Amino acid sequence: MKQGEKKKDLKTKIRWFMQKQESSIVIATIVYVLFVTCINPTFLSAGNIFNVLRTTGFTLITVVGMSLVLITGGLDLSVGSVLALGGVITGMMCKAGVPVFFAIITGILMGGIIGGINGLIIVKAGIPPLIVTLGMQYAARGLVSVLTQGVPIYPLPEGLMKIEQTRIFNIPMVVVVAVVIAAAGHIILSKAPFGRAVYALGGNEEAARISGIDTKKTKFSVYVITSTLAALAGVFMAARLGSAEAAAGSGYELTVICGAIIGGISTFGGMGTIIGASIGALFMEILTNSLTLMRVSVYWQNLVVGVILVLAVLLDQYKRQLILKNSIKKD
Repeated sequence: MKQGEKKKDLKTKIRWFMQKQESSIVIATIVYVLFVTCINPTFLSAGNIFNVLRTTGFTLITVVGMSLVLITGGLDLSVGSVLALGGVITGMMCKAGVPVFFAIITGILMGGIIGGINGLIIVKAGIPPLIVTLGMQYAARGLVSVLTQGVPIYPLPEGLMKIEQTRIFNIPMVVVVAVVIAAAGHIILSKAPFGRAVYALGGNEEAARISGIDTKKTKFSVYVITSTLAALAGVFMAARLGSAEAAAGSGYELTVICGAIIGGISTFGGMGTIIGASIGALFMEILTNSLTLMRVSVYWQNLVVGVILVLAVLLDQYKRQLILKNSIKKD
């Protein structure tokens, strides 16, 4: 291949990459990692990378569900409380002598029930998701407090803790499960009829309904999926800590939503990919980890996350306006 053809091929590949929805977050992540490494080379140590991937797994599990909700134009603020509830229910069942497998299933099912209640109220009563899931956030957290009385449930059986401690090719189980869920979410969203229904619902709900899509069923389903995944993350969290904490998942919803949005999921619905959201989840954990390594106060960390969330929404708004202008010009 001639030199000129190589340059042309490289430019084509760069142009193709820049047009991808995930390009912005990929570039931002790489630049930020290089920046942090220059300040603190410890960041790229094998042990720290392992910790970042491990914590990303807990976030990524729920980010997949949250992405579906956001793409439909909805929102779920209850995932942090559901995470705590899933872990507490599992822990209580284990303490009552129920086999670990059935205890885990019960905890996850509780998440599905909470998601079903959210979806049912949103679909049947027509109440905005913000109000419904905010109310459920407090209700689920209150239920956790009533069940635990603020006291952690421990010790948990060895069989439960082994789930999180298990390694596959030296990769933590939570990371393996999160990647499998993300891969399944990507395939469903990009290839399956359900995925097309999710995008259509977020793009124009009335048009989706007229085209024959069961919008109510689709909307109900995404809330059930999200809460179920949040409860699963709660089970893994309890297994990692060796106890079911009443305070688990505090602020978790902000991390999950922020990860999805900076990964390219639109807050207005109809846009985004699981791949981008997954990278967004990784970026959020890299950010938290790096700020801790640089000994930045936790109060400043919350400020940084909040600012990034606002900037991500502004960027999302800018992208939508740009797409709208380009579509108008083509017409």
